[in-house]
Amino acid sequence: MKAEDCVLYSGAAGGAEATFGAAAETAGIEEVNFTFEGHPDARSRGIRVLTHAELKQGDVSLAYVSRLMNRKFKDTRLFRSVLQTIWHQVNNAQEVYVVGHVLEDQTVKGGTGWGAEFAKLCNKPLFVFDQPAKAWFKWAGTKFEPAGDPVVTAERFCGTGTRQLNDDGKAAIDALFARTFG
Repeated sequence: MKAEDCVLYSGAAGGAEATFGAAAETAGIEEVNFTFEGHPDARSRGIRVLTHAELKQGDVSLAYVSRLMNRKFKDTRLFRSVLQTIWHQVNNAQEVYVVGHVLEDQTVKGGTGWGAEFAKLCNKPLFVFDQPAKAWFKWAGTKFEPAGDPVVTAERFCGTGTRQLNDDGKAAIDALFARTFG
């Protein structure tokens, strides 16, 4: 696979998304960073500010998301807009890479978890780098299983995750791009 044929879909937020974007830029991969008016973006390359109508396309019931992920989320405009941008990231991608923390109930911690859950619902290949476990996991239909050292296999892929990216998470993103794109 050639880097110039690929597109990274992300959200330009600090942490994992900014690191995915920097790795894509270094590799010569096009970036599309979905965002919304008033969102603090850590990346400026490939910014795609979603209109109100486009944000609505990604709207989801917070009651549904809360039930699906076994936790409660506050219904704020900011949080809802973040979930809507994640919907666009995953919807446009053929494969999804997340950096965060896989919980015992097989969900991913925080708002980032919605990206993982939406990827599951869409039956898209899903890989999560679990920072506490310092390892990649792949969704296997009913649970996460060890994934070794994955490589990107789709030209349109999503890179998203926690804002609390640690050194292991950063190294995992950098290694993913090095394995895939040399």
